[in-house]
Amino acid sequence: MPLKMTTRMKRRLWSAVVLVAIVAVAAIIGAGALIRTAVKGRTYSDVSSIPHRRVGLILGCSRRLSDGRPNLFFAYRVAAAAQLFKARKIDYLIVSGDNHVAGYDEPTDMKQSLVAAGVPEERVYCDYAGFRTFDSIVRAKYVFGQTSVTVISQEFHNQRAIYIAGHQGVDALGFNAREVDSFNSFRTKVREQFAMVKTVLDVCLLRTRPKFLGPKIEVGNCAPPTVGALAGLQRQDGTQAGIVDLGVGHAGIPGIARFV
Repeated sequence: MPLKMTTRMKRRLWSAVVLVAIVAVAAIIGAGALIRTAVKGRTYSDVSSIPHRRVGLILGCSRRLSDGRPNLFFAYRVAAAAQLFKARKIDYLIVSGDNHVAGYDEPTDMKQSLVAAGVPEERVYCDYAGFRTFDSIVRAKYVFGQTSVTVISQEFHNQRAIYIAGHQGVDALGFNAREVDSFNSFRTKVREQFAMVKTVLDVCLLRTRPKFLGPKIEVGNCAPPTVGALAGLQRQDGTQAGIVDLGVGHAGIPGIARFV
């Protein structure tokens, strides 16, 4: 026989729902304010005013949306990265994104688009284990050896990435790619509110680590890594990651291995 809710039980349930909603809203507002305050003055929209950094880090996303349409976030990030490179505000690019399953390869898609936009292939390094923004920033430091980068994405994303970088000892600036119109960015902007809360928890409370680390790759060094070195890639739990592809770029420029 189904349990019938009393008026008192309904009131308690409603009170709990309201309390959770209040806490969630407060967390979103607080995290957003904390991040924006911490990174104030570190993002740029004018290519002529941003300082030169040796390496740019472009944060990955899918080339196409689930319905097959081009992803404007992707297109605008690639255009911004190419603009920075052509203005000689960066010398190399790390394209960091998700390649966790066969047939889905954000870094390769970005690299191909950058080359099509006029960036030399040997100046682009692929990070196939940038599963989330936190991983991309941490791996830029501990795998690619960068303590100073220009992050390239939309402004709201740059702010979060720079906040993470500050807590990882990385001196990061952000170059803001063109914003996507409200209709096409609504879902992304909603997810971003919760991502900011997760970011603050990651860096302040949870001591989060990236899913994968691996052997160091020197950006600008043309010597490719050996198979033996790449075999040492580790997951967060310390177990070994399988290697599907060595990820060695044009003229022996190393990327980073794809994983299984």
